[in-house]
Amino acid sequence: MNMKKSCPWPANNPLMIEYHDKEWGEPLHDDNKIFEFMVLDAFQAGLSWNTIINKRKNFEKAFDNFDPVKIAKYKESKIQKLLNDAGIIRNKMKIRATVNNAKIFLKIQKEFGTFDKYIWQFTGGKTLHNKWKTTKEVPAYSKKSDAMSKDLKARGFSFVGTTICYAFMQAAGMVNDHMTSCFRYKELKKKKV
Repeated sequence: MNMKKSCPWPANNPLMIEYHDKEWGEPLHDDNKIFEFMVLDAFQAGLSWNTIINKRKNFEKAFDNFDPVKIAKYKESKIQKLLNDAGIIRNKMKIRATVNNAKIFLKIQKEFGTFDKYIWQFTGGKTLHNKWKTTKEVPAYSKKSDAMSKDLKARGFSFVGTTICYAFMQAAGMVNDHMTSCFRYKELKKKKV
């Protein structure tokens, strides 16, 4: 059992605890992993992260390991197959957005060399370390997530509102929103981005 002081949100779900302890807030620079987090955060819109984390393996299988090259080529038959897949969230708009977003993701990748270079510009290429003592202090969005959302929308992305963008920034380590009392806060503060 983990006796270290942690953020309260993982509660008792082993998948949430593992995600919190090993992934959430870890600076992310791998384009395919970035795309995975964007897809999962888009599907989370209006739902709990608990729902998404419990279906993560199903999403991974259904969406070809979140490979944007493969997803960008999905035909209508594949979209219909996804709409019938009970293992994932069967939301037509979110599934179609994922295919569309994969195409735009690849265009941005081509323009900047990597999607990583593009997305990290919104925090000046570094993790912004916040100093929250309680979860009530954590914002749902920020000026930086507003700017990211606006730019992604202008490029044709969908399901990238400022709240989704902020959730992505937290997950991808662009902001460190672990509580200051959490063992991960100090670990991440020491990391070089």
